[in-house]
Amino acid sequence: MGLFNRTKTVTAPAAATVRTPAGPDLAHLTGDWTIDTTHSEIGFSVRHAMVTNVKGRFTEYDGALHLDGTHPGNSTAELVIKVASVDTNQAQRDEHLRTGDFFAADAHPEIRFRSTSAQLVGGDSYRMTGDLTIKGTTRPVVLDLEYTGSATDAYGADRVGFEGKAVLDRTEFGLTYNAALETGGVLIGEKVKLSFEISAVKAA
Repeated sequence: MGLFNRTKTVTAPAAATVRTPAGPDLAHLTGDWTIDTTHSEIGFSVRHAMVTNVKGRFTEYDGALHLDGTHPGNSTAELVIKVASVDTNQAQRDEHLRTGDFFAADAHPEIRFRSTSAQLVGGDSYRMTGDLTIKGTTRPVVLDLEYTGSATDAYGADRVGFEGKAVLDRTEFGLTYNAALETGGVLIGEKVKLSFEISAVKAA
């Protein structure tokens, strides 16, 4: 999930040194990183009743990255999400999502992603392909990523940031529950849009 080729050093307030993409070398990013869940978010949205989108997120997860700033294709990522942490800001809906109609959280408590390839697309844009496992089904997915910069924070920790997105068909992972609408169409869309805001800290 790191794949870089540019850097520039800028001094920011609050004793933070910020490096933004602008030069030929991001070798300083090479190494192992841990996702900081308190400053990251994994979200999703899905069509509801054919007219609007319901948004949600997962609040408990762990992730590790190996970044190669010189050779982006050597970069890797792994992510484990706790299904029970699903949060759509509506308790009854969240409980339904944990049942066998959807995620079956008791039988399949984790969602897992493991990358299989990574590449530079152009500029600060990257593409990572990997295996996503939901409800016991594993299928390939493609993540489109944007490198948003790196910094040394006020506590001396090296950080790197990404924004990402992906689209998947939930029915391919056994999430097939739905209901027909009287006016035509279905209650829940099959296409799910995933979004990522990632801040990761470099291992000492």
